[in-house]
Amino acid sequence: MDYRNQILPREKVLRDPVHNYIHVQHQVILDLINTKEFQRLRRIKQLGTASFTFHGAEHSRFSHSVGVYEIARQICDNFQRNFPTQQPGDGLWNDHERLVALCAALLHDIGHGPYSHTFEHIFATNHEQVTVAILTDPATQVNAVLRRVSPEFPEQVASVITHDYPNPQVVQMISSQIDADRMDYLLRDAYNTGTEYGKFDLTRILRVMQPYKEGIAFSMDGMHAVEDYILSRFQMYLQVYFHPVSRSMEVILQHLLQRVKTLYEQNALPAEAVPHLLLPFLENDFTLADYLKLDDGVLTTYFIHWQDFDDPILSDLASRFLNRRPLKSVSVTEKTQNLLPKMRQLIAAVGYDTTYYTAINNSYDLPYDAYNPHSANPKTQIEISQPDGSLIELSALSDIVAAISGKMTGDERFFFPKEMLRQETTDNLFAATYQEFQSHILNGTLVP
Repeated sequence: MDYRNQILPREKVLRDPVHNYIHVQHQVILDLINTKEFQRLRRIKQLGTASFTFHGAEHSRFSHSVGVYEIARQICDNFQRNFPTQQPGDGLWNDHERLVALCAALLHDIGHGPYSHTFEHIFATNHEQVTVAILTDPATQVNAVLRRVSPEFPEQVASVITHDYPNPQVVQMISSQIDADRMDYLLRDAYNTGTEYGKFDLTRILRVMQPYKEGIAFSMDGMHAVEDYILSRFQMYLQVYFHPVSRSMEVILQHLLQRVKTLYEQNALPAEAVPHLLLPFLENDFTLADYLKLDDGVLTTYFIHWQDFDDPILSDLASRFLNRRPLKSVSVTEKTQNLLPKMRQLIAAVGYDTTYYTAINNSYDLPYDAYNPHSANPKTQIEISQPDGSLIELSALSDIVAAISGKMTGDERFFFPKEMLRQETTDNLFAATYQEFQSHILNGTLVP
């Protein structure tokens, strides 16, 4: 039987707290899930350091990936049932695209490394490039499965990830301002963090989605469900993804990895402290096989060893990360930017290396961005289908979305050791330094 069309004798289901069941019907999907590259995602947290703030956020890239697959599967079912193509070029759904869409949905995050974005920043990796490599490298199990569909199938799936696939319906299903990826992580992250912000009516949104020649639109009678989704995403970024404590732990992690990198470059790491699985990255000469050996647990094991290392900065940062001792932070405004050098001087005066114990962290997001062809990375806007078949961009119809469209949300924060806020005023040699530092901080904001 043709592997592309090989259906399991009996549908396999995976229990899921968000979607109830993940329905696996194609042999190729089951085989991809069972590859070692995909199973590695069980060992990488979806939200990285957010679990230090929201203790339930221990879910993995694996659970998110199968969730994105499930939403994509439901979209394909809806399109095939209600909008099947009648003739070439009619802009309706050609179910021949189903398998490439499902595989791209399942594999879209397979290239993520340990502690994802922080690791990328320090070691100059790119999870999307790694994803494409995993899909197209003949040495991977994922590639072997995809090649069983056809010799060109790995490149077709990869082109969905890189947004080069010729059918915009498939690309937008996986990557757009309202796609299977975003819808799953909002619901999944809300569930696991115990928050209400990310919840929206997924069933309704899927029901009002419809294909057209240039991509995916939403019927007018479902506009309020789409509005709810936009607002949910807006709230999740402000309340969960940009939480100061999560960002503080990410700063510590970043400085911890940077300290190791610096010590290695200075030949200051003794043999017992050398992280052998990280050596290819410290030397900037790594292979895909090196990358796939890493997960959150590998790094955590190194952190445990580094707690006992003689270098006081490395040891302290490792301890702070493992034992949840976050840095404090204050919001910085244009009026208080000029205070930052002074704040660093005060911190250095009491013995802290400001390279590793201070940081400026910017976290901003566009909750919704109407299409601007002149921007560096133009977004695919959300189109609302009218009864006459015409399309109108969402913010032109919704006052709620228009109010937040194109407006950056988030803040800039200055991170510093919590010890700078201790109330020692008489018997401490640096009492005046501490007092001066504290005099510039009020209610979590840097004040002149």
